[in-house]
Amino acid sequence: MRRIFKNMGWLLSGRGFNAVLSLAYLALATRTLGLDGFGYFAIIVALGQTVTGLVNFQTWQFVVRWGAGTDGPARAAGFAVGLDLLSAFVGAIFSAILVYTAQLWLPLPDELLWVAFGYCIVSLLAIRSTPTGLLRLRFEYGRATAAEAVQPLIRAIGAGLAVLFMPSVTGFILAWAAAEVCVAAALWYAALQKDKLDLGEVSLTAIPNAHPGAWRFVLSTNALGSLQIAAKQVMILAVGAIGGEAFAGGFRIASQLGQALVQLAQTISKAIYPELVHAQERAAEIARRMANVALLGGAIAVLVALLFGREALVLIAGQGFRGVYWAMVILAIGGAVELVGASLESLLVSAGRAGTAFIVRAVPMALAFALLETAMGWQELKGAALCLLGASALAVIGFWVAILGQQGIRIEVDGDDERETRAAK
Repeated sequence: MRRIFKNMGWLLSGRGFNAVLSLAYLALATRTLGLDGFGYFAIIVALGQTVTGLVNFQTWQFVVRWGAGTDGPARAAGFAVGLDLLSAFVGAIFSAILVYTAQLWLPLPDELLWVAFGYCIVSLLAIRSTPTGLLRLRFEYGRATAAEAVQPLIRAIGAGLAVLFMPSVTGFILAWAAAEVCVAAALWYAALQKDKLDLGEVSLTAIPNAHPGAWRFVLSTNALGSLQIAAKQVMILAVGAIGGEAFAGGFRIASQLGQALVQLAQTISKAIYPELVHAQERAAEIARRMANVALLGGAIAVLVALLFGREALVLIAGQGFRGVYWAMVILAIGGAVELVGASLESLLVSAGRAGTAFIVRAVPMALAFALLETAMGWQELKGAALCLLGASALAVIGFWVAILGQQGIRIEVDGDDERETRAAK
């Protein structure tokens, strides 16, 4: 637990640095672009992150899972790099299709289509899950945090330059693209200080040949990661498709401020996953204790959103975004729910039950998208936020039920002695 809290401390310090700078570049973008312009910006960023999220494999988990075993970091990283190259190839094709058809369902002007396609390609080339996994495998959270701090720093500098020299959607997208490239380069540099990448180990067959269930785990974690992207980025696109660019911009603001807790949940998940892999016999106890801590933190954060959220929205984004307050509060409650569920989800994945975790997330998310148009017709942005809140609540309940269901009785026989022990299957 001490090491988990130490690792969380490094991750949270990075999140804190990111949060402070994100307020600065968010204020610059919203006040420079206005409600509609920021909506276009939000749609393009969501397109890039959707493409990357859907095709990108969660390679950091593979590096931690197999790099800690007999395969070693080199072979695990080689498998992860092979998957990254596959992601970039498939993602480029997907980006072309998505951007080509964008005007059929998204409020995106002609002049921004090439900007959107370029941002998608840059995001694919800047995939950085593998070096992140190498750093977490070595518990180098401090080094990883320093490298990841490059992204908000470049975004803030780029946003400032955009205001001065190119106060347009294209200017801000260029700043975001530069940040993606720089943070990827920083993470690879930090990771290669500890582990050298052997290009001869790049293979999509070595790990699966040694571990028959490898592809099932790979596909399950990829699908699970895709659902997490759908919960935010695809939802922004869907809100924009239904309500227009102003709704997309408003929902992004509400999401970024209200769902900061979801990022905190992901931080907890990233800190706890390596520990659960290394300490399977104590995994359930670690997850339970982390969930208790998360419950208290989530309650405090929701209270802060209720008391100070409206003033924060006006201060950061301006009066034009004042109407998204209640959507932000609802998303904050959803973030608190995700915060509690983060350790439960990590417990399932670390136990090799990523497929179960995917199903538990997929069903509520599908229901949320099915009800989205009706909910927005009823309560506009608040309706969209309620869809996400409901999906999060059902998913966390499902994680809890799945964990309870895997508890069983195992009879072990040792010579003439027979003893009964409770254990996770």
